[in-house]
Amino acid sequence: MKLSIVIVNYNVQHFLEQCLSSVQAALIGIKGEIIVVDNISPDASCRMVKNKFPEVILIENKENLGFSKANNQGVALAKGKYVLILNPDTVVAEDTFAKILAFAEKKQNLGILGVKLVDGTGNFLPESKRGLPTPKVAFKKIFGISSPKKGKYYATHLKENEPGSIDVLVGAFMLIERKKYNKIGGFDEDYFMYGEDIDISYKALKKGYQNYYYPNTQIIHYKGESTSKNVKYLGNFYGAMRIFYKKHFRLNSFYDWMMNMGIKLVHQTKSFQVKNKTKPVIQPRNILYIGSENRVYEALRKIYPNAEIHLFAVCNTRVISRYDDLEKIKNMLTDKHIDEIVFDNHSNSFSKIIFYMTALKNKGIRFKIHPKNTDFIIGSDDKNGTGEVVILP
Repeated sequence: MKLSIVIVNYNVQHFLEQCLSSVQAALIGIKGEIIVVDNISPDASCRMVKNKFPEVILIENKENLGFSKANNQGVALAKGKYVLILNPDTVVAEDTFAKILAFAEKKQNLGILGVKLVDGTGNFLPESKRGLPTPKVAFKKIFGISSPKKGKYYATHLKENEPGSIDVLVGAFMLIERKKYNKIGGFDEDYFMYGEDIDISYKALKKGYQNYYYPNTQIIHYKGESTSKNVKYLGNFYGAMRIFYKKHFRLNSFYDWMMNMGIKLVHQTKSFQVKNKTKPVIQPRNILYIGSENRVYEALRKIYPNAEIHLFAVCNTRVISRYDDLEKIKNMLTDKHIDEIVFDNHSNSFSKIIFYMTALKNKGIRFKIHPKNTDFIIGSDDKNGTGEVVILP
């Protein structure tokens, strides 16, 4: 078997369903398996997996074991030469797995491989490629001191679309050979959530492997879904950073005190920002539906009775360049004053949807997707909180 995809899930049923649909499409022609480890979700995630994806290997934990331990559970059952650690709030393109596996086979000393991530607004996520947050780098990051050096927090020595070696990859998407995963000890289970991706990236480097950023395929990472950015999240995140420094760096007492004070200061500041941040609910006025399902089109008219629903019909059998369609869509955005786009996955591949989202970013438009064979539309334009799931009537 070539590839095992391990997905740790907690309470994001609809995002998981969309993720699994995209994973299945990307596995066509590849011998692989999907393993979902559920950390006792209070929603209907497990029932959905059993009913809609019976071929998926499902582990139902009786308690929330956290990200590290649950991923190690999944990898322990994996049979693939490679394992892919994947978040449930992601959408992969149909060619993602074929491209990363072909690239990985050519790299003799590959440790962990990551790809280009974009958020629910189509914007690039800089954590797709990171430098090692040594105490010095982290100190500058915490206190806002910029640095032009290669070790900068967001690995700015590489451009957004430039492949190359980097230190740290994000846990939302990590490809590694299963033997190497086990050789470096997998995820450190001292981390409940956050920091474990930095830790395993660093362990791979210390074993002499080379981690790599590969932007020739891109995926959506909604980011705010697996864990909304609340005060509890901030406590977990900055607590994980303390664990990382204690494990891997010996600091003198003064520097250690400065780092702890910096972490506490940032934690308190961001906690205040989270507590005082309220995101208004925005009702769309002009929606562009890009698809061919009349049922979905009519459902949108019922859900948004005060909005104009415009149709850009797409036929599965039509052979036309996505660039030609893009120009037509751009013209409609201006003419119809579109503020929200709904992509239908029945007639648009995930690859095409990601292409459109990145091409139309920063135009004041919100994006939603209707995944194939589902009764909902889904999307997120908030990195720090949960997105929106709208059930179709």
